[in-house]
Amino acid sequence: MDTNKSVFTAKDEKGKIKTYEIIFKFDSNETNKSYLVYTDNTKENGRLKVYANTYDKSGTSKDLLPIETEEEWNTIETFLSKLKDEKNEEK
Repeated sequence: MDTNKSVFTAKDEKGKIKTYEIIFKFDSNETNKSYLVYTDNTKENGRLKVYANTYDKSGTSKDLLPIETEEEWNTIETFLSKLKDEKNEEK
């Protein structure tokens, strides 16, 4: 694993401790929430599995919270799309 990348450990849905790599974090003015987009570097149907949650930027709570609205998913998908476009432009 690349030691320059940010990683964290958490329990998956089966209660197993897994290591996840942070793709990016961002704050949304539209939703007034902070988001964490991350992966466990596994693939499904040839595509990298990516997860997203909200989190407490202050660090008071270490819990990852679910995305609750379609607006939040659209915000995250827009960021992922921009990131993908930027990577394609670099090639």
